[in-house]
Amino acid sequence: MMIRVGILIWVLILTISGAPAEQTFYKGNTHAHSLWSDGNDFLEMVVDYYHRHDYDFVAVSDHDILARDRRWMAESAIHARQTGSGPSAIEKCVARFGPDWITWETVGGKTGVVLKTLAEVRAQFESPGEFLILEAQEISDQSNTGPVHINALNLARLVPTKDDTTRPAVEVMRELLQAVIAQEKTTGRPILTHLNHPNFQWAITAEDLATVTEERFFEVYNGHPSINHLGDETRPGNEVIWDIANTLRLTKLDSDPLFGVATDDSHHYHGGNVSPGRGWIQVAATELTPEALITAMRAGDFYASTGVELHHFSYDPETRILDFSIKSDGDTRFRSELIGTRRGYDKVDGTARIGEVFAFSSDRHVRFSVPVDALYARVTITATSPHPNPSFDFQTKQAWLQPVGWR
Repeated sequence: MMIRVGILIWVLILTISGAPAEQTFYKGNTHAHSLWSDGNDFLEMVVDYYHRHDYDFVAVSDHDILARDRRWMAESAIHARQTGSGPSAIEKCVARFGPDWITWETVGGKTGVVLKTLAEVRAQFESPGEFLILEAQEISDQSNTGPVHINALNLARLVPTKDDTTRPAVEVMRELLQAVIAQEKTTGRPILTHLNHPNFQWAITAEDLATVTEERFFEVYNGHPSINHLGDETRPGNEVIWDIANTLRLTKLDSDPLFGVATDDSHHYHGGNVSPGRGWIQVAATELTPEALITAMRAGDFYASTGVELHHFSYDPETRILDFSIKSDGDTRFRSELIGTRRGYDKVDGTARIGEVFAFSSDRHVRFSVPVDALYARVTITATSPHPNPSFDFQTKQAWLQPVGWR
């Protein structure tokens, strides 16, 4: 892992005092939807949710559209998306922003609303160093095995899709990512992509994800209840996919491993089962800007969470010590597991041992020693406390640290 000045300072403090120092993290969600595509609330209300809940940044990633141009939506269509009982999306928006906020217009004899653009919403919410909105798209394409969805953050322009269901998923993924890479080169602005919910309709395999080495990030957790997070009797869950893909990348493809993000994929803001507040990332960036966030994430200086939070984390490549401290959460207990794959994994007892648990700890301040024969090691932290808004049965709070020891 690339170690920045801030982490080096933390190591020095730890060496002198023996006590962990608090690290600065920026909390953000990179996957959410609004009325601009298939969400059921106004863009400004979605952003307001994250702003009110102490997020530092958010990306509203509507499907294949950027909230830039004029868009009108019939009042009846807005009401038709309502989930749950209580005030409507329009009533809530008026209560939050006032009666003059909404622009009403009649089109073809129907009463409707002109949706606010991202520029208008940014003017309402953004504040340098305090809250940031990343312009994003959920690039939504198709393959011969199902949907291929990739979130692109900090875009300059829309990424087109083909919806050609005859192409293999690997081909579709690679073509979309190469289009993003080309846009980044021509515009000079960094763009971060992550492959969304690989198990959605079982469309993307671990082997697919490993093969497309242009992608460096994927959703190890997505808050949508229909994305098969845990897998099934014959197909791996997202964490196992992570370990398989990273093992293949490091042993067969001479490629860097994948980093894992956690997201909401929120669609419903008035009840419903695809709601916000389920998963997020904490980024150890130098400042709250798109450039700093993307630089930190590309260096692996972030963790993914569904409720477990850290005071700090660091990895020393010389000593191979991975050190982190977990914030207390009432009477909650934590189990941290150091997980990875060893060199020669496929030659031990004739059984491939991918995603082995190297060590575990029940402490809140943990120091793991990464084995010298490990291809990589990552950490999963699981709490005993239940998730307050679960996306699957018996879900508890978790966090995931990025792979280390592989450079």
